[in-house]
Amino acid sequence: AIGWAAASGIVNGYGNGKFGPNDIVTREQTATILFRYAQFKGHDTIEKGDLEQFTDNDQLSDWAAKAVEWAVGAGVIEGKSDSILDPTGGTRRSETAQILMNFCENTTNG
Repeated sequence: AIGWAAASGIVNGYGNGKFGPNDIVTREQTATILFRYAQFKGHDTIEKGDLEQFTDNDQLSDWAAKAVEWAVGAGVIEGKSDSILDPTGGTRRSETAQILMNFCENTTNG
């Protein structure tokens, strides 16, 4: 599965041949994986959410900004509260289930 995802451009790892298979996946990494998968499947990824509503938006990594903006706008990822996104926080199993359900319900072909 990792080989397929890497070959399809859905995951890239950390660079220098490092993937980190035992690392915790962050919320911004989850958004990026789903964003790339949506693009791979031909889904509309132009939706943009307002990240300024989150007081911790300055913690968002530059490489993940477009994906997180899409994920928030498309209703795939919500804040942990009205003002906290926690982009670099780990994604718990319950959060992952909710994010996957949101992805399945809110992504469409453009």
